[in-house]
Amino acid sequence: MKYASLLPLSAVFALSLLSILVNYELIPPGSEILSILKSNASDYLYLVIFSIILLESIIYVGFYFPGQFFSVILVVGANPKPLDVVYLTIAMVLAATIGSAINYALGRYTQRHEPNSEQPTKLKHLLLAMIHINSLAFFMFSQGSNGKSPKVVGLAGLLNLPYYLLLIAGTAILSEQVMKMAENTVLLFSIICVWLAISLVVDYRKWKQNKATVTA
Repeated sequence: MKYASLLPLSAVFALSLLSILVNYELIPPGSEILSILKSNASDYLYLVIFSIILLESIIYVGFYFPGQFFSVILVVGANPKPLDVVYLTIAMVLAATIGSAINYALGRYTQRHEPNSEQPTKLKHLLLAMIHINSLAFFMFSQGSNGKSPKVVGLAGLLNLPYYLLLIAGTAILSEQVMKMAENTVLLFSIICVWLAISLVVDYRKWKQNKATVTA
């Protein structure tokens, strides 16, 4: 993308719009829809969890559906056996990986320049993006938009395997209240605002550098 701040600005707009629509009851809260799914999940637990994670993993859509929280609660609430946890984790990882592939493809679709699949992705940047499923969605979109290697989608999938296992274990130990904090709208706004501030600094430095080059 030409400006690094465009993506976080669009994220602020999307999250603000959804918050306003939900606040004025123009659309039902995403959690309400997921609660309905939760009440009917007993016979189709794997499919429901797959669908919930897939929805939250897609860029912008994830702001509406707090799927990661609901999925883990469903898993823990079902009192699964160790093998069930493995199967459910695989379902969650597959959904998140497909979501990452969709976001990468959407980013690649917006790309104006010839793609360069040889551009490497730094592991530390990927790990930082994986702090939250919504941040991973925007990261993958950015990877596609900047012509980075599609291998990053597979790498994220591999890293998601231990990530979701730890998430399930952490929820079981630390209780639902801790997980709810991660889906808090205020927290998401805060994270996006920090991202936006950093992006604006990056854009300013690029503008200043380009201006100096033109002057010279």
